Amino acid sequence: MKDKVRNIFWFFGIFAIVVMLCTFDMDYQELWQNLRKAGIWFPAVILLWLFIYLLNALSWYIIIRDGKHAPVPFWKVYKLTVSGFALNYATPVGLMGGEPYRIMELTPYVGGSKATSSVILYVMMHIFSHFCFWMFSVLLYLVLEPLNLGMGIVLAIVGVCCLLAIYFFMKGYKNGMAVRTIRLLCHVPFAKKWANRFLVERKDALERVDAQIAELHRQRKTTFYASLGLEFLARIVGCVEVLFILNILTSNVSFLSCVLIMAFTSLFANLFFFSPMQLGAREGGFALATGGLAIPSAFGIYTGLITRVRELIWIVIGVLLMKVGNNTGKIEKYE
Repeated sequence: MKDKVRNIFWFFGIFAIVVMLCTFDMDYQELWQNLRKAGIWFPAVILLWLFIYLLNALSWYIIIRDGKHAPVPFWKVYKLTVSGFALNYATPVGLMGGEPYRIMELTPYVGGSKATSSVILYVMMHIFSHFCFWMFSVLLYLVLEPLNLGMGIVLAIVGVCCLLAIYFFMKGYKNGMAVRTIRLLCHVPFAKKWANRFLVERKDALERVDAQIAELHRQRKTTFYASLGLEFLARIVGCVEVLFILNILTSNVSFLSCVLIMAFTSLFANLFFFSPMQLGAREGGFALATGGLAIPSAFGIYTGLITRVRELIWIVIGVLLMKVGNNTGKIEKYE
């Protein structure tokens, strides 16, 4: 049964690769010319994500360990991190493919309850770090760039939304979010029938997950802040990708400007979370962000193109990893 489910995830990843190949808005000869123009910077961008995924995997790994010996090897966590993100890149609304896959693969090592809570905690940490990154970028913009009325209003709205999100995330960490999330779904059309049934059947398991989430924040603050710090660092390191790509076109761009570009682009793209692979949203975000910092918008479009190709390569790597190392032999059960 597990192999059948794994194959479904694998075929879904293959489908995503085909969709991405069919949605490039330029012919492959022009694409190849742009990649040749990138030169050594393109391999540098690909290799940079080895390190970014390492930070993501470490963030999740220390949640799984929780200050103890982890029954799952780090290479397995790294593999699930890469393949999980590969599935999420291709999933409309997000978190519909990568997270169930990670829970399924991690369960034989740590048990269903621990696997579910660690994945939920990591997803919360990953999203939480985005809001922290956007809030940091608002403050950075106020320090670096001139402010007019229109931009002041935009920054105020973004800042207030980020502060509210940070507040609600902290409440969720203190009290748990699993039961509350399912109860919220009980009021959503088309989902409420499934949510009510799931809440009745799995209430005890959901309460255990909430208890583990709350325990991490209350009693394992070192683990909590270490995981959050690694995720935030991954956001900052991700801005190096923009710096590498823009250096192909100009030397008149600073790393701090790249932080602002990446912050706006990720915020803009996440507003279109319902779009598979954020097709068009990220490219538009790069164009608007570079234009807003007096950098030619064409540079932003080129940056979006290179990041899309990088993403495709890592989706291929992630899908291939799903077929590697699945037969792990005797696995320790851990409940």
